Amino acid sequence: MTTKITIGWREWLSLPELGIERIKAKIDTGARTSCIHAINIEEYEVDGEKWVKFTAQPLQDDEQTKITCNAKVKKIKNVTSSSGQKELRYFIETTLHAGKHSWPIEMTLTSRATMKFRMLLGRTAMENRVIVDTALSHLL
Repeated sequence: MTTKITIGWREWLSLPELGIERIKAKIDTGARTSCIHAINIEEYEVDGEKWVKFTAQPLQDDEQTKITCNAKVKKIKNVTSSSGQKELRYFIETTLHAGKHSWPIEMTLTSRATMKFRMLLGRTAMENRVIVDTALSHLL
């Protein structure tokens, strides 16, 4: 990709492979990895490969809207949160839709129940594709 898209510090994004049509994400250049709020995470196998089933609650302040998601596990690894806590997390890969643009991203599954945003878009997912204008929001 030669032309980078400009996004604001928060954006409405879509994760269609997970069945999530809209999720408000905080664009976090301080975070290396992206993550999504996930609860009720269950591991299972398909043809000898690890998969996870989880519940996403994509809308902040809305515990009633729940989407059941399934994804192949890319890896399981310790991640250090912004508060310094280490947590073993599932990593998955899915397609991100940002306005008219889409590309594959890697993200982790974790509870963000106490956080304002149900998704963080980290710098690895934005690398060579995005310019962040911190003075703006909802450009997409």
